[in-house]
Amino acid sequence: MGTGFAKKKKEAKLFQQQFQKLQTELKEKEFSGTAGYGLVIVTLNGEGILKQIKIKPECVDPEDVDGLEMLIKAAFEDAHRKIESQTSAIPGLPPGILPGL
Repeated sequence: MGTGFAKKKKEAKLFQQQFQKLQTELKEKEFSGTAGYGLVIVTLNGEGILKQIKIKPECVDPEDVDGLEMLIKAAFEDAHRKIESQTSAIPGLPPGILPGL
């Protein structure tokens, strides 16, 4: 009984170390989402924190602020989906376990 427990404890520690490494790597990785055929580009880090927004000038119309807001939201959602698809591909890691996701 003691040997099995020690083995499980060692495996848990190894998983924790790998998980911490993954968190660090994801924090540094960037994911860009686009909308309006590249008119709006939103870049997030792996934790879902906004790093940058790029808006092409031809997209800015004072008469259509709602349209620009929708494009920003769509680009953000596109980037977030890319983060989710990246983290869901990690074996043994339940979806949504990473902070901010």
